Amino acid sequence: MEQLHDLRVSRIIRLPSPGALKGMLPVVEQVAGTVTGGRREVEQILTGKDARLLVIVGPCSIHDVDAAREYAGRLALLRTELQHELCIMMRVYFEKPRTTVGWKGFINDPHLDDTYDIEHGLFHARKLLIEINEMGLPAATEFLDPISPQYVADVVSWAAIGARTIESQTHRQMASGLSMPVGFKNSTDGRLGVAVDAIRSAMHPHSFLGIDQDGYSSVITTKGNPFGHLVLRGGAKPNYDEESIAAAELLLGKAGLQQSLLVDCSHANSGKKHERQLTVWEHILKQKEAGNKSIVGVMIESNLYCGNQPFPEDPDKLMYGVSITDECLAWEETECMLRAGAAVMHNLIS
Repeated sequence: MEQLHDLRVSRIIRLPSPGALKGMLPVVEQVAGTVTGGRREVEQILTGKDARLLVIVGPCSIHDVDAAREYAGRLALLRTELQHELCIMMRVYFEKPRTTVGWKGFINDPHLDDTYDIEHGLFHARKLLIEINEMGLPAATEFLDPISPQYVADVVSWAAIGARTIESQTHRQMASGLSMPVGFKNSTDGRLGVAVDAIRSAMHPHSFLGIDQDGYSSVITTKGNPFGHLVLRGGAKPNYDEESIAAAELLLGKAGLQQSLLVDCSHANSGKKHERQLTVWEHILKQKEAGNKSIVGVMIESNLYCGNQPFPEDPDKLMYGVSITDECLAWEETECMLRAGAAVMHNLIS
């Protein structure tokens, strides 16, 4: 009989189960406290019980864990310093959606050489998340693959569903079972309705195929996630201006949803130019000063050094602390931005 399956599969490599990886890299009480505290902070901000501004800031993507640790150390200190005005979390993105092809992120290809050592990627992604939380700094990420959350979601305080996946039933179902608040980005062309639909879908229980902690195929039944919210990342044009914010508020209100918004200072809102993120940030602060209540957070792409660099044939030639995906602000610019924002928020809160 002719073979009927795996005709276009070249290899299958069995991975450790989520439970096995967690056994190798367990969560200690200090880490659990940071994760739980971060999730509660976001929940309080989303529901208007905490007047601080949520700031999710960090590299566009993680490709060098040493640089990520250095960045986290600096950000942890700033989080403590500005904690009364800003709720700062680190953007720790290990999976990158591709429009066609390209590097899919640290979990998929941690060595940057197309060897796809996913076991290494999962191990060191989890290890880094634990180390960041040990600093007292909650972590935020985007979940792209529906299986990877089983390996790392227990050390994540905020999650995103990206602009390319919000229409996916698989991702809406996954979000309904995640243990942290989830931000849904508007579509790449700027449509908000699909994100609102995703929020509503994720609020409800779902049953779907997945894996359990032992790695077995299972029927996963969820309770629904009450803390889904909209993230404005721009589209055919930016959508951080007052008119766009008002339109988003109206759409959320008509859907019976909490009018809580995060604004992404990067991506289409900045035209992927790192220096334009400052313009978006200043515009958001002015809206807050004018009395806006619906904008409860922002996202900023930032690294040790500004800009980005092309993906080289030899990974050893990469510049340290510089993004290999979208352009990022430098640390010094980021620090100035956040201090200025904290000053504005201090006047609004006090």
